[in-house]
Amino acid sequence: MTTDGKDEARALAAFIDASPSPFHACATAAAKLDGAGYGRLRENERWALTPGSYYVVRGGSLVAWTIPSAAQAAGGFRILGAHTDSPNLRIKPRPDVKSAGIRQLGVEIYGGVLLNSWLNRDLGLSGRVWVRDDGPTERREHLFRIDRPLLCVPQLAIHLNREIKTDGLRLDAQQHMAPMWGTGRGDERGFLDVVGAEIDVAPDEIISWDAMCHDLAPSSLLGTGEEFLAAPRLDNLCSCHCSLEALTADDAASRTHVSVVSLFDHEEVGSGSASGARGPLLGDVIERIVLSLGGDREDYHCAIAESICVSADMAHATHPNYVEVHEPNHHLAINGGPVIKLNANQSYATESETEAVFQRACEAADVPYQKWVNRTDLACGSTIGPATAARLGVRTVDVGNPQLSMHSAREICGSHDPGFLVRAMTRFLD
Repeated sequence: MTTDGKDEARALAAFIDASPSPFHACATAAAKLDGAGYGRLRENERWALTPGSYYVVRGGSLVAWTIPSAAQAAGGFRILGAHTDSPNLRIKPRPDVKSAGIRQLGVEIYGGVLLNSWLNRDLGLSGRVWVRDDGPTERREHLFRIDRPLLCVPQLAIHLNREIKTDGLRLDAQQHMAPMWGTGRGDERGFLDVVGAEIDVAPDEIISWDAMCHDLAPSSLLGTGEEFLAAPRLDNLCSCHCSLEALTADDAASRTHVSVVSLFDHEEVGSGSASGARGPLLGDVIERIVLSLGGDREDYHCAIAESICVSADMAHATHPNYVEVHEPNHHLAINGGPVIKLNANQSYATESETEAVFQRACEAADVPYQKWVNRTDLACGSTIGPATAARLGVRTVDVGNPQLSMHSAREICGSHDPGFLVRAMTRFLD
């Protein structure tokens, strides 16, 4: 980091701008890991792991790890977990619709979107499509991203919605959120035509897709002293980036445990998928590592008992305009360091032991830290932490950097906090 302490924020901004979808986040992460000497593995092939660094990708999820030369089958794992997905607008299977002479795309709401934040923005398209290949059942995956202002969801003028002054803005997800992208006068191209042209395949060769809208405004440092980072998808690409930075900077040579980063898809919709934290992905990878180290099922259980996981997801900074919605004795400061998140009802997986472990890591890294609980009279969100703890039986602590505007199309965090989190995570792996 340079003396202004913001290099990590700039690197995070570049990571976010390169990653408009979970699939692009994994591709961006994979490119970083390739450059650091990690080898990519296929899940459908046998693994013969030796000391070294590896990763595997499943859809919008990625697991990476480093096996030191002194690693033991029952030596345990130090795990950094995060998620690649963010709330947004996803394209429906029959996307092309028209209303009042305007061509639109049908969208489905993914996750807990703050709908108003998507109004009046220049939007692009990104995701993946599956294309027919040789043979009746063969298919190929294509990532695509269109960073041109194709789409916009226009807001209704105040002259036609006087009630907004008294009732506030009310949006119906079905009626009010379809973005427009043409009039059809001279250009009747539909979704498949546009995407097909982008990846140079015929529209009728496209079988299916996971496609979504993304805001085109680039990430930027904000404030008179650039104290903030304004960006889309901070929740939770910030944690993904910081985890990867810690792993690739980690010096694991003399350890007996294995360092792991696990980036899951589908956290924003409950993690219940083959590539989500409630699925078998991380457990399968851990078991295969244990077996490659000469261990057996008994060693696997010993390794799990010896392991600990940091579940990293963004936290709610105290909002200066809504101080009353925060727990009064647990305010969170932007640029105040990573947050240890606690909830007595286990919406977060932090226990006093794991809380102590991460706190000690922060102290050893000379990083400030904060502790947070929700107001008792408000519902608490959750993370991959409880899912990972319950799925694997691994001790877990939930942490994250403080931010504002969570689940907006554009969010805000501190420009010093990414560097703090990288340092704390690196120390935790040690």
